[in-house]
Amino acid sequence: DRFLPFIDRLQQQCTVVDLLDSETDYRMLANATSSSGSSDGSVNGNGEDQQQQQQQPVVYFTKGGPASSKQFRNLFYKLAENHPTNPTSLSTQGRTVPIPLACVKKRIAFFDFADLCQKAMGAADYLVIASTFSTVFCHNIPKLTVNELNWLRRFITFVDTMYELKVTLVLHTAQPVDSVRDLFSVEGDKKSYSQDEVFAFDRTLSRLEEMSSPKYLKSQWLGGSKKKRLEEKDRTLLKSSADWLLNTATNINTSKKTKEEDDAHNKITTKLDISRS
Repeated sequence: DRFLPFIDRLQQQCTVVDLLDSETDYRMLANATSSSGSSDGSVNGNGEDQQQQQQQPVVYFTKGGPASSKQFRNLFYKLAENHPTNPTSLSTQGRTVPIPLACVKKRIAFFDFADLCQKAMGAADYLVIASTFSTVFCHNIPKLTVNELNWLRRFITFVDTMYELKVTLVLHTAQPVDSVRDLFSVEGDKKSYSQDEVFAFDRTLSRLEEMSSPKYLKSQWLGGSKKKRLEEKDRTLLKSSADWLLNTATNINTSKKTKEEDDAHNKITTKLDISRS
């Protein structure tokens, strides 16, 4: 009772900023002057604007189709830098979390959306993944509707966990979309839906926008032990993924099909098939 009068006095003396009623998404505002790092490195504009946009990171592959999938898979092997890549597993709370493909040396993991969000995965599973790998690839993300709320719920939890530990997240959509904002859609007015996930996905989109920005990609990964983070920072291992992604946009736009790319595509497909068998 003594505290309630203080609230009125506080409102009289201070400027009140209500973030809940604000229509401004400051994560997107901070990223508005740069491209969203999507659509396989495609850029618009001319002259200096086009050159500046070409330097934006490519983290969201949204064109769909075999060519986009191949570029996505090739990026995984570029980041692995010829280090061994194999299926592995992690343990948490007495359970085993399978990792379809990983480069342990470079702390990079490759998942299909079905492995991450269409199976019985939870926050603890995503946390051990984020704590172990500084870069995570998620392949073949479908367009989601209210009919796939369980998948959507897991995807929201997955993104939140990656965000909290500053994991570099690289996404590939199964179908062509204009941007990651089109990953989830509802018919009619959102206010007519009672499911929490319909509104929670707005926060996820905001985080995905921020996670594609150069500022986020240059931030320090918060997984692993403090000792390991310091060691990796000294060896610039943590910067390797961000550097690759920040410098890959132009390369992806201008690269030609080579035998090495075809071999990489076949290699990762074979290993993923073996890990599921």
